[in-house]
Amino acid sequence: MVAIAIEQLTYAYSAAQTPIFDHATGTFPANQFTLLTGPSGTGKSTLLELMAGLMALAPEQGTIRYGHQPLTAIPAGERAKSVAMMFQNPNQQFAMDTVENELLFALENQQVAPDQMMARLTAALDFVGIRQLQHRILTQLSGGEKQKVALAVIVAMDSDVILLDEPFASVDPVARASLLKRLVTLRDQRHKTIILADHDLAGYAPLVDHVMQITPAHQLRALPRTDWPQFFAAFEAAHQPDWQRPALGVETVFNFQQLQLQQGRHVLLQPTDLQLPRHRNLLITGANGCGKSTLFEALVRLSDYAGTISYRGTDIQKIKRKRYAHHVALLFQDAETQFLNITVAEELAQSQKYASGDYFTPERIQTALSQLNLAGRDDRVIYTLSEGQKKKLQILLMLIIQSPVLLMDEPLKGLDLKSIHALVALLQTTLAVTHQTLIIISHQLTGLTPLIDHHLHFENHQLHYVGRGRHES
Repeated sequence: MVAIAIEQLTYAYSAAQTPIFDHATGTFPANQFTLLTGPSGTGKSTLLELMAGLMALAPEQGTIRYGHQPLTAIPAGERAKSVAMMFQNPNQQFAMDTVENELLFALENQQVAPDQMMARLTAALDFVGIRQLQHRILTQLSGGEKQKVALAVIVAMDSDVILLDEPFASVDPVARASLLKRLVTLRDQRHKTIILADHDLAGYAPLVDHVMQITPAHQLRALPRTDWPQFFAAFEAAHQPDWQRPALGVETVFNFQQLQLQQGRHVLLQPTDLQLPRHRNLLITGANGCGKSTLFEALVRLSDYAGTISYRGTDIQKIKRKRYAHHVALLFQDAETQFLNITVAEELAQSQKYASGDYFTPERIQTALSQLNLAGRDDRVIYTLSEGQKKKLQILLMLIIQSPVLLMDEPLKGLDLKSIHALVALLQTTLAVTHQTLIIISHQLTGLTPLIDHHLHFENHQLHYVGRGRHES
């Protein structure tokens, strides 16, 4: 096993005015766990892709060494045995239809002997704790389940160096803690070198060996251990806010009558009667795969369900689709699936064209762009933005449309804490004027809780309010 050295790395995208890295130098020690941090858009994903050999690096742009050997000297066919990378968005990584076939595909590319493949496959699924997903279709999995599958692929490949880009962005807290312990096992028992980029820093302090920061000066800086307590303090476990259940008689936006959700033969939600309050901000939590995103799809009539969903007293099946779409909008978990145009300016113009209200004037849009650190990117091709920048743009676009009800599926995915605070401030200012109803699915609560009025939890095929007080059901 060898250390990875970054030497005088200088890298910039062709359209960028400033480099992502400017003669950056740093070392990632062998057989150790390094946490890579930095604000959204500073180059974490780019660095990992360069380290994996997924992007070309000319000699004048610096050198990445695995021990004494430049990465460019390792034949492409041998590279996967040395280094494997898990992308931030697993959908960009999958090539097959089922979980089993995806793992087999990875092992075939490594030329693993056929008689060893199933043992490697099942061992990887068991290691991550997802054997029950082996025969599932990938497109039917939740975002968190997909991230677990992507991690299982990496485990099955058994590469010396493991690069992970936001591997827990859609994973529930319990599973996240379990997977972190598994990564520690890979380091301690299988002697893997692990480099992981993340924004949510909860739980890392006692587990990682090093913290490497990407600085505003486009450099790499190893954070001294003496600075760790202050660095991790904002992500230490805090008491859950004492949220109140909705009061009796409150005005409702959705009413569920014997609502049942099912995916194939899997029952997600047993027949449930429940009311969701209007003009309030509601948080929905629950384990990966329990049915949260499926509930959102039912609320916007993108998936089938049993029972009745009423919107402000009317069965949603009796409302014309086009009219209903103007009232209830869904922010998808993956930002790229929501974009329809090429540039930032084109997307902003489209949202303004179809806006239901006039709160977001051109001046307010520019103010919001500055608040979210997106100013000056009007002519950028959307797909050249970082995942965090895409997410912030996606949220702003949906706010501009100003639907009376906005469903947000994992809106904090890929966002650093500064961006989360800016986003929550923007939402609070906007909702105070527009009085929209906001319903959020999120596993990450750091920075989000000041926005929330009520909390629903999905567990054991049931959906119930968490907190004190009486509520309608």
